[in-house]
Amino acid sequence: MYYFYPMNALYKALLPITAAAFLLAGCTQLGVFEKNASFKNHAWESSNHPSFTFTISDTTALYNLYVVIRHTDAYRFNNIWLKLSRQGPDTTYTQQLDLSLANTTQGWLGTGMDDIWEQRIPITEGAFRFRKSGNYTFTLEQIMRQDPLQHVLNAGIRVEKQP
Repeated sequence: MYYFYPMNALYKALLPITAAAFLLAGCTQLGVFEKNASFKNHAWESSNHPSFTFTISDTTALYNLYVVIRHTDAYRFNNIWLKLSRQGPDTTYTQQLDLSLANTTQGWLGTGMDDIWEQRIPITEGAFRFRKSGNYTFTLEQIMRQDPLQHVLNAGIRVEKQP
């Protein structure tokens, strides 16, 4: 004899939804690390050097590295000069970056909402491989002529593992 339990119907209805959720979650790119530093009064002082530390365990994987900048429409320049320092288990490396935030044909690059713009700008040509596992620290320093650099809300680092 067969008995109908209302809970069985509920479980049967939730099973496809749960399976679809797991499949969709598996298709997204994994953001290994993203951290941003906020600036008081939306002004980045040249003496403020935000640092971001994360751990890399998979040295066989390829990674995409980005600088994340959030600024307002009132930002006066079409670029930003940064000094990026990277300290890892085996090396210390420093480089200067001239990052484009706008151009004459498109205006502000990145994504915007109202008067706030966010940009994820690649800091390596193509994929990057960390040679040793361990802790890595990235430090950002603005090296623009204006000090403090007005209308900058946040700056940060994003590290994505390639699928």
